[in-house]
Amino acid sequence: MICFCAERLNWRRIWQNPGVLLPPGLTNMATRALLYRRPYEPSRLLVKHGSQIYSIRLRRHRRARRYTLRIHPSDREAILTIPPRGTIAEAKDFAQRHGGWIAARLGRLPKAAPFLPGTVVPLRGVPYRIVHRAGERGTVWTETRDSGEKILCVAGAIEHIERRVHDFLKREARRELQKAAQDYADTLSVKVKRLSIRDQSSRWGSCTSAGSLSFSWRLILAPPMVLDYLAAHEVAHLVEMNHSPRFWRIVARICPSLERAKKWLDTCGNDLHRYGIED
Repeated sequence: MICFCAERLNWRRIWQNPGVLLPPGLTNMATRALLYRRPYEPSRLLVKHGSQIYSIRLRRHRRARRYTLRIHPSDREAILTIPPRGTIAEAKDFAQRHGGWIAARLGRLPKAAPFLPGTVVPLRGVPYRIVHRAGERGTVWTETRDSGEKILCVAGAIEHIERRVHDFLKREARRELQKAAQDYADTLSVKVKRLSIRDQSSRWGSCTSAGSLSFSWRLILAPPMVLDYLAAHEVAHLVEMNHSPRFWRIVARICPSLERAKKWLDTCGNDLHRYGIED
């Protein structure tokens, strides 16, 4: 389609007042989103620090007010968020100036622990060694050896071990979290409409005003009190959708392990992101 315009467009005026070009049914936000789009933008840029070169993932966000950097714990990479009017040149300059921070944070990440034979994985805070049982039926189950060592047995072909362990842990997390969330919902006389299990990197759980809860499957790796606390935390949001003093009083009333669980997450929570990934 070819469009003709008799006069030069004032793009600054259009951005400030997107209603001047609003087709029926489009919101101001939708129009601004169209204006923010670039015909082509790289998804990554390279930053050199010392003798190392780091690949930085770029992410443009319409609500960002400034350039920000964060480390994704499970993808093990740096992510640079660009504000709507930011440029790739400015983003590269910002990342380069923070090359030392990127190198230090990536260097501090705990060693990866892929779901492979021999890897020790915590299940409800208890260490289990992954053992391949190729000739046996089933999928994944737990056993305790005569020595007292706990093992996570995985049947089937060796190329399916990682997926089977991951699926097993997600099922266990869903079962435990559904039970805990329902118990707390009954205590507070609220209703959980939906519960989903994901691999969230920035938060352990979330709640919507519609009654939908979401949790990280990695909580099954933590001690039971931690999973229990997160279930209580998100269900309490169905009463108070904030972090006000009243909200924390509700959580403390229904979850006695509140402070211990928060301290454990602050100290050891980041370590949970190393499981099931490779360097």
